[in-house]
Amino acid sequence: MKATVYVTIKENVLDPQGAAVQGALHSLGFKEVGKVRIGKYMELTLDTNDRSEAEARVKAMCEKLLANTVVEDYRFELEG
Repeated sequence: MKATVYVTIKENVLDPQGAAVQGALHSLGFKEVGKVRIGKYMELTLDTNDRSEAEARVKAMCEKLLANTVVEDYRFELEG
């Protein structure tokens, strides 16, 4: 089974990396770009066909390592 995990900075948390990218895009002439938020994208291959087990395991991975839940949100999708 494949898990796709998306981790993003929470809306109420300052994103200095996103602000830097926004500034760089503006300096390159892309003035139409508004707020930029930077995140992480991960693909995991899980050795299980049990969807509920996979959901529980990926959630545990996100909570323990893949996302800092104090300042980040995460979501994931399972396929297979």
